[in-house]
Amino acid sequence: MTAPGDPTRATIGELSALLRAGRLSPVELLDALTDRIRREDGRLAAFVHLSETARAAAERAHAEIAAGDWKGPLHGIPIAIKDNHTTADMPTRAGSAAPGTDYPLADAHAVARLRSAGAIPFAKTRMHEFAWGMETPPTRNPRDPSCSPGGSSGGSAAAVAAGLAPAALGSDTGGSIRIPASLCGCVGFKPSFGLIGRSGIVPHSWSLDHAGPIAASVGDAALVAGAMAGPDPADPGSLGVAAPDWSEALAGGAGGLRVGVCRTHFFEDLVPAVGDRVEAAIAALARAGARVTEFALPEIGQGLGAIFAIELASSTNYHDRRLREGAVAGFGADVRLLVEMGRLVSGADYLQAERFRRHLAERLAPVFDAVDVIVGPTMPLTAWRSGETEIRIGGRAESIVAVSWRLTYPWNLLGLPAISLPCGIDGAGLPVGLQIAGPVLGEAQVLRAAAAAERALGGPMQRVAAPA
Repeated sequence: MTAPGDPTRATIGELSALLRAGRLSPVELLDALTDRIRREDGRLAAFVHLSETARAAAERAHAEIAAGDWKGPLHGIPIAIKDNHTTADMPTRAGSAAPGTDYPLADAHAVARLRSAGAIPFAKTRMHEFAWGMETPPTRNPRDPSCSPGGSSGGSAAAVAAGLAPAALGSDTGGSIRIPASLCGCVGFKPSFGLIGRSGIVPHSWSLDHAGPIAASVGDAALVAGAMAGPDPADPGSLGVAAPDWSEALAGGAGGLRVGVCRTHFFEDLVPAVGDRVEAAIAALARAGARVTEFALPEIGQGLGAIFAIELASSTNYHDRRLREGAVAGFGADVRLLVEMGRLVSGADYLQAERFRRHLAERLAPVFDAVDVIVGPTMPLTAWRSGETEIRIGGRAESIVAVSWRLTYPWNLLGLPAISLPCGIDGAGLPVGLQIAGPVLGEAQVLRAAAAAERALGGPMQRVAAPA
């Protein structure tokens, strides 16, 4: 085995094998990534900070591996961290330049678990302020720098797609991991609510926030998520479930897999190229042995008001002191408006939203008695030009903000695991995302279906090559 000519384009699985065999050192890998960041991030703006202690951590990892103290497949692997995860060695601002938004120098639970697994948090990625928006200004999409990378974890997705990080952490309240993963052509994985502890992650909406990774392949996403999963005593929403082993599921294949396709909501008002690529991916799963069943569930598309009420109320509650003190004046105009709007959500509105959430869960439960996973598009569109606010779908103009999370938010409202992986490109060469969701703690079948789809579609999407 020899080290790859460009380790920044290898998967974590490939890098791990090289590191353990001594064909590549963690220091060499970190230096290759940081050199590439210094060359390329001026045009992509995916990062806000590089760690000053990462190289010492890489040297320690090299010595540990050489001594046979192997901690597992993430040992010596640099991981980028979204700027709303606190870290002991890097500042955290949650994407905000407002005064009074500095956070403690301490590792979030998920970051601490990565360090315990031997990973090296080496950089902080750019995000939309307080995890609100569908863009991540000024970050650009590596597939086309004139286009948006999506949000709010846009810096994480751009970094992975450009080969500037093997994987990166994100947070997902209504789609903020899966949306940028879909637009940038990488894998975004949101496990069940509470499987990955959230203590140390700047809150957005307590009952909707999920932690998870963005990576270049399904296998890589599973490795990182598995390392972060487990009980978090400081997170009241933690499921307290032990870290799982998904290796058997990843190799399971599509044979006999029960795939549900919900024609209501998820296949309505799509850009034609998105519908075509997703239908082709479903057909590929069927050829690989999956049993595809179509079903209808009209209620699934009626939850936008519910999630928006919960999200607004939760975010406004978190920022209550800043609102009372007038400190939100330092927020970006879009975020300030949303935080102030939460004051208009009444207690009755919030309770009605929670009632709908319960109703939708009850209506969906019998579906998962009949299918293992639900498959459809991640987004109705591909990446839009940065700064655009509207898109025409089906002959009418729609808000990009409203369109972007239409297909992702149901899985946050229900707390269910969901993953986005690339399933092709449109006529402009922009990626299309395939979304796969499962029941609570159904990560094994979600990852099994995703890995089978990835294989059926020819493997992970290649990352963007370095400019000549």
